[in-house]
Amino acid sequence: MDKRERIVRRIARELHDGDYVNLGIGMPTLVANHIPPGIQVTLQSENGILGVGPYPFEGEEDADLINAGKETVTVLPGASFFSSADSFAMVRGGHVDLTILGAMEVDQDGNLANWMVPGKMVKGMGGAMDLVAGAKRVVVTMLHTAKDGSSKILKKCTLPLTGKKVVDLIITDLAVMEVTPQGLKLQERAPGVTVDEILKSTDAELMVEEVCEMPV
Repeated sequence: MDKRERIVRRIARELHDGDYVNLGIGMPTLVANHIPPGIQVTLQSENGILGVGPYPFEGEEDADLINAGKETVTVLPGASFFSSADSFAMVRGGHVDLTILGAMEVDQDGNLANWMVPGKMVKGMGGAMDLVAGAKRVVVTMLHTAKDGSSKILKKCTLPLTGKKVVDLIITDLAVMEVTPQGLKLQERAPGVTVDEILKSTDAELMVEEVCEMPV
């Protein structure tokens, strides 16, 4: 199984029946195609859609139906459309149960950096700052290491922060880690990955007690 697909399948297990969920740009949007049977969630896109469905099949795209990442999407029966102002009122008002988004860096205190790299062109921070501050639960999904092999799970973020102490759970291609008041706790390891391999790939300090294999 491709490691990105493994991450997406694992993220989908964090969905609970009745949740209102925002999916961030990139890998998180793929969760729309992996909602577990028997689970009904309402997907929100901050550009003004409530009731986003799976990606459309090739040839069935509607250019007027796009998500915040400008990708074509489908909508489910009962979906609604509204302004960005109403959308962000929903986010800031605490009406989103779960937001799932990517990151450049996360640290052991639950700080998140995902909107800019100094010196590089920045289009804007999008809705991430509002989402991590307003959502009831924040799950970050990312590859565990950068292309040069350096850890993206740090003791302290080095990039400009999106939010301070906002992350609840981190899901990577190697592990699942929970942010607790005592620090970062290793909960699950990916199939075929050892705890030692995770520790070597992680700059942050991890609490290790009982670690189970990641279900996918």
